[in-house]
Amino acid sequence: MIQEFNVVIEKDGDGYFVASVPALRGCHTQAKSLDVLMKRVREAIELCLEVEKPISNEFVGVQRVAVRI
Repeated sequence: MIQEFNVVIEKDGDGYFVASVPALRGCHTQAKSLDVLMKRVREAIELCLEVEKPISNEFVGVQRVAVRI
């Protein structure tokens, strides 16, 4: 069986790509390249699924919010 997950990818200040899987709490990984990141996130998802069930959520979108600092 194949299950698909939404993955949020950001780039941090040190140049690493950081991936998070919202449906699996605590499912995160990072890498210097997107190719390596995608391999690692698949591995992370498989490991997380061994210990927890995904929560049901629906991706709505991404919104940028500006605040005065």
